Amino acid sequence: MFIDILTIFPEFFSSPSSVGNMKIAIEKGLMNVHIHNIRDYSKDKHKKTDDYGFGGGSGMIMMIQPVYDAYQAVKSEKSHVILFTPQGDTLKQKRIEKIAEFDHLIFICGRYKGIDSRVDSIVDEKISIGDYIISGGEFPAIILLDSIARLMPKVIGDIESAREDSFSSGLLDSPRFTRPRLFNDLAVPGVLVSGNHKEIGKWRRQESLKLTFYKKPYLLSNMKLSKEDKEYIDGLNNENAKEE
Repeated sequence: MFIDILTIFPEFFSSPSSVGNMKIAIEKGLMNVHIHNIRDYSKDKHKKTDDYGFGGGSGMIMMIQPVYDAYQAVKSEKSHVILFTPQGDTLKQKRIEKIAEFDHLIFICGRYKGIDSRVDSIVDEKISIGDYIISGGEFPAIILLDSIARLMPKVIGDIESAREDSFSSGLLDSPRFTRPRLFNDLAVPGVLVSGNHKEIGKWRRQESLKLTFYKKPYLLSNMKLSKEDKEYIDGLNNENAKEE
């Protein structure tokens, strides 16, 4: 996979790409990441990339010309262009899995009050990472890079672990424990040390359902639930009704 990132802060990506899953994916040649400084494409003698917005108002707007020229320099027939913006769809695991199937991705990282809206003419998809304010598109770009890297073969040693992570199954992950079995009078649930893998699987499934039910119930509406799952959730609903 080839990924071209357009940004005015290329140094932002130096540290994240040198550790963890991204480093492994890059070193194994599974992910070819190239960072491009949008300032290099500015026709302004001072390499300016922003200006005041038409119609007044506070804040600066990134100019379309350097962004467009940077895009033209890296685009290919297989390019899928992603703009990180609050106007985008909230990033979800299922979407990440689809994005990871593209051969060539171009990430456009905006700053200031955003990019001149004519950038829409070259964008295939807009992505947001949540309803809060951050300084620029570099943050979500790194999040998406890491999420893609961990889906690649030979990046994560235990592929089953990746499949069991929160959201991979559509549910939040169940609680996890390691040694010691007893710490400050807090014990590991007995079922996890019972050796009964069927019961362990059942416990983990029910705990995932419970956490999702209480923390992110909207996820359940998109899930294909078994008869046993539905009966367990009905039990949780009944418990809530009694407490009320």
